[in-house]
Amino acid sequence: METLILKAMAKVNLGLDVVRRMENGYHQVKMIMQTINLFDELTFERAQEGITLRVDDETLPADENNLIWKAASLISQVHPFPGGVTISLKKRIPVAAGMAGGSTDAAAVFHGLNALFALGMDIEEMKRLGVQIGADVPYCIVGGTMLSEGIGEVLTPLPQVPEAFLVIAKPEIAVSTKYVYENLHVETITHHPDIDGVRLAVENSDLGGMCRRMENILETVTEKKYPVISKIKHLLKESGAMTALMSGSGPTVFGVFETKAAADNAREAVAASGLAKQLFVTTFSDCACVEVSRRGEGKDTVVSTRAQK
Repeated sequence: METLILKAMAKVNLGLDVVRRMENGYHQVKMIMQTINLFDELTFERAQEGITLRVDDETLPADENNLIWKAASLISQVHPFPGGVTISLKKRIPVAAGMAGGSTDAAAVFHGLNALFALGMDIEEMKRLGVQIGADVPYCIVGGTMLSEGIGEVLTPLPQVPEAFLVIAKPEIAVSTKYVYENLHVETITHHPDIDGVRLAVENSDLGGMCRRMENILETVTEKKYPVISKIKHLLKESGAMTALMSGSGPTVFGVFETKAAADNAREAVAASGLAKQLFVTTFSDCACVEVSRRGEGKDTVVSTRAQK
């Protein structure tokens, strides 16, 4: 195999709670992660030597400061492979949006190099290495519906959520994850999201019950600083969303709809409002990474499936 093309899926949080701030400065979380059918595309090609990264978004680094490069470098140290690799990124997931775009790209590197060079890594090894790149990377390696605890690396598989349509809305603002967590004073919070309730609803295939319980504790910080997030949530609900929630530390907001027609109408409403320019209608996904082709031969094979978890 000389060339491999993978789709790397974005994620949203169906619920996000911060349990406490640990002595090392990290935060202990409890959240339910969900991949969606919005993806970046990565092409892996054998090269003579070294790691070369090409990106189609000039706002992103194409060097050792990119998580893609960091993942490839780590893998090359643990599993030296012959020659080198050129990785090309087509970016579609909004950048710095709370959707794990960088982490899912890094996760795809584990799948991509493992397949391209037949390195023999299993999912558990990928997850152990992935957490060295970022707390969300182990989740992005497996994808689907997961209860995520610890700093995000303790994962418990859950049943796939009921089918629904999503409107993804990314406003034209940049949110610092560091700022959000530094201004979240966990010790003063009296109300926490009902993550166990969301989990129970997922296990019972109860879309309505899931939506009624979905909350993100980080909204208490981000919405105060960026009112546009509240405005998008309100508009999505006015447009028929069963619920609307910020993903991660933001600023992306997503609404959950029972029909595609309702989701399409809501997308048009948000577009007309001017509150967000990056808008997508999509669905939930049960995988993290999908193979598109090998050596240019058309193919569509799931690389990471729920069965492998």
